[in-house]
Amino acid sequence: MENWKRALLAGSAGASVILLLKGKRAAGILFGGISLATLASEYPDEFADFREKLPDYVERGTHFLDVVTRVGERIAEASESRSLAWYEALLRG
Repeated sequence: MENWKRALLAGSAGASVILLLKGKRAAGILFGGISLATLASEYPDEFADFREKLPDYVERGTHFLDVVTRVGERIAEASESRSLAWYEALLRG
């Protein structure tokens, strides 16, 4: 990769992160797009492979989030029942 592309990539990625952290979403996304466009111009074959595999990545991510949601719900249910049992034992005691 040429030096000017490295500088463009680093600068736009850094600006994107800073702007997103400051809450300026539109500008952050714009600079993130510049970073991705720079990478895509340097590695077009890898981006084509990524675009083909993108539905699989989305499906895996959705499945992972479903599992995490179910685990969170079960933990919340278990903590509710434990807290109620503890509270009732305290009142009886």
